[in-house]
Amino acid sequence: MSFVRNFVMEKYKIFGSEMSPYSVKVRAYLRFKKIPHEWILRSKENQIEFDKLAKIPLIPLVVSPSGEVLQDSTLIMERLERVFPSPSIVPDDPKLNFLSTLLEEFGDEWVNKIMFHYRWWSEVDQASAARILAMSLEPNSGASSREQESEFKSRMVGRRAFVGSSSDTAPLIGNYRNSLIAALETHLEDRPYLFGSRPSLGDFGIASEIYELSSDPTGSGFLRSRAPKTLAWAYRMLEPRPDGPYESWKELIPTLTPILLEVGQLFLPWSSANREALYKNEINFSVELRGKVYKQQPQKYHAKSLLVLREKFSQFEDDLILNKVLEQTSCLKWLT
Repeated sequence: MSFVRNFVMEKYKIFGSEMSPYSVKVRAYLRFKKIPHEWILRSKENQIEFDKLAKIPLIPLVVSPSGEVLQDSTLIMERLERVFPSPSIVPDDPKLNFLSTLLEEFGDEWVNKIMFHYRWWSEVDQASAARILAMSLEPNSGASSREQESEFKSRMVGRRAFVGSSSDTAPLIGNYRNSLIAALETHLEDRPYLFGSRPSLGDFGIASEIYELSSDPTGSGFLRSRAPKTLAWAYRMLEPRPDGPYESWKELIPTLTPILLEVGQLFLPWSSANREALYKNEINFSVELRGKVYKQQPQKYHAKSLLVLREKFSQFEDDLILNKVLEQTSCLKWLT
């Protein structure tokens, strides 16, 4: 979403947080494009300014030199890509570009569940995240109050149900994490980015979630011991560079396929069930994923994003090459 205010400035402003994957995602994009910008840590010090600008109280929030105010990481990047087309984050092959778009949504909506679960599940991770968030409210004080830490912890732990994090789903989320990281680790063995030697939209969507996972005690330990290539990629994506061309469909598909299986067997069936639950006005819903039942409350925003994915896929309905891979990875039936 976006709306306009009249301000005069020399560069873009981005209000964000180091603990927000969507803020880190947009900041990485601005760095990649070498777009002059000012990173503004969202805090009590800029509360009044933020409230005047924000249509919804969410970060990241970007203000252009002309005063255009943008929110929603995907819409921010789509808007700026039209203004700053070079260096491009769009693979030359339209089929690969669609897969990049699909992976970006997968990162934003599904990998985020994994990150959020581990950040707010165990006591050590809760304490670490709450302390950092509390300190960010008053970055110049050098300390955080126990009251603020407790408030953050209570609020975020209370949100676990909204992303499907529970004692019932915890083992399943652990399995989802393990299979995804194994697929990423293999795919990134011989390439710096998901689609070759330069980042794509999909890189920005997934890597920001992995970076956040790596900033928490449990996630950091897991990635350092089990996924050095994936961890290096996540950190590379903090300052991404166009180091070469995108690879070809033939070069990418063999190791990209297992990642797409995560999309087709987990994310898309969950997305479809979530949309159906909202349509039926259900308070909770369950969906069978890889033979196990996954339960959570429905999420309103994602119902819209699933429709956007289906709309973008509609132009490829007759593309036999793309359809074959999507069918093999269980994605196709959810996109039509």
